[in-house]
Amino acid sequence: MAQSLCFYSNTRLHICIKASSGKEQQLGCFTLTKPIHLKVSSGCRARARASASHGAGSSAIQIPHQWYNLIADLPVKPPPPLHPKTFEPVKPEDLSPLFPDELIKQEASNDQFIDIPEEVLDVYRLWRPTPLIRAKRLEKLLNTPARIYYKYEGVSPAGSHKPNTAVPQVWYNAQEGVKNIVTETGAGQWGSSLAFACSLFGLNCEVWQVRASFDQKPYRKLMMQTWGAKVHPSPSTVTEFGRRILQMDPASPGSLGIAISEAVEVAAMNADTKYCLGSVLNHVLLHQTVIGEECIKQMEAIGETPDVIIGCTGGGSNFAGLSFPFIREKLKGKINPLIRAVEPAACPSLTKGIYAYDYGDTAGMTPLMKMHTLGHDFIPDPIHAGGLRYHGMAPLISHVYELGFMEALSIPQTECFQGAIQFARTEGLIPAPEPTHAIAATIREALHCRETGESKVILMAMCGHGHFDLPAYEKYLQGSMVDLAFAEEKIQASLANIPQIVR
Repeated sequence: MAQSLCFYSNTRLHICIKASSGKEQQLGCFTLTKPIHLKVSSGCRARARASASHGAGSSAIQIPHQWYNLIADLPVKPPPPLHPKTFEPVKPEDLSPLFPDELIKQEASNDQFIDIPEEVLDVYRLWRPTPLIRAKRLEKLLNTPARIYYKYEGVSPAGSHKPNTAVPQVWYNAQEGVKNIVTETGAGQWGSSLAFACSLFGLNCEVWQVRASFDQKPYRKLMMQTWGAKVHPSPSTVTEFGRRILQMDPASPGSLGIAISEAVEVAAMNADTKYCLGSVLNHVLLHQTVIGEECIKQMEAIGETPDVIIGCTGGGSNFAGLSFPFIREKLKGKINPLIRAVEPAACPSLTKGIYAYDYGDTAGMTPLMKMHTLGHDFIPDPIHAGGLRYHGMAPLISHVYELGFMEALSIPQTECFQGAIQFARTEGLIPAPEPTHAIAATIREALHCRETGESKVILMAMCGHGHFDLPAYEKYLQGSMVDLAFAEEKIQASLANIPQIVR
């Protein structure tokens, strides 16, 4: 029996057909100019999906079918990760207790492009391509000649860019028969994204959430639980390392380094369990490049070229996802944008840390990575509301920074939230605390253009919405948010515990 589907005008219609073999193929897509009724016969299994055609150039852009690996194009390759006990370069078998084989291959790959599996693309189609939007109202408020664009990743089911890597990580694990996934999360964007991905592929998900965020953001916890995940505050009594931390400090606010140690401990002790990381590692940054690949095409479609590219950095995956494909074009000599990473003054790994080998976790269980770090013992102040709390920066971003292909600055949290309020009251979107750093830096640049009269094109990474982060906004609106003084002695004490390795 035929069914009738009604689609309204100004929607993007994707027509797919599933053959008897079970493989689905997209036949085409187009934007409707008037309402239509579509009759689908039960004799063939067809699927039609409508999505909003909004944002600059979005309607003409297809989802990338390959991830881009910046390592292939760098003039100097990044230093290798080291085994935490031998200090020798890690071998694939050293990582096998934590990751599936395909992700280990991607972590060490020098291939320029890596194909995205069709099953992953099928999930990406739930929200990709994401819109590129011009912030005209913000431009008007700032009275700037600059043209401001933002690539908005908050349209994903989890509300951030994190599912771009959560989905493939879980899929690769599922392909190898893994049943259980463990991870850490700070604000909860990564944990909720992984819980979402595990729910799609039928894997169990267990998350250690930094205690300070666990208490401050209960709805992120509920979001993870709704998708079927088990969530622990970290440090927890579940792991030996967590119990050790609580014995030393029963009121510990936790840190991402501690939460990573707890999740890694569980993965290492259980053969049917693997670990997933939401940032920092090469394969994570690789998966996020769908952002930049889409954005290049979107900007080409509207005839714009960015003069300045700005993104927030904690571990670095969102920033890398947008900027790495543009760095490729910069290395080719096609464009020459200024690329700027923005981090919180309360956790400034790029601008205040040192470039050295350090552990990715507090317990020293992970491989040593050469990165900009504040020391694996560093714990940000729990009243820091702006996200981005990791002690180190992604090794690949750190390497790119050392090569001089990008710059970095840190901004205090009150300026970030002031910018977020301006953005929300002009563009309508309430940003997550993380991209408020990019917004603040974008406003600085736009105001500089007002002074100089330059009509620069500013491209900003808007990595997620702040619907579950409203307590931070409440603090700002009530006037109780304060800028945190840079604790030099605290960081120096943490840096003193970094292994002394010369390579």
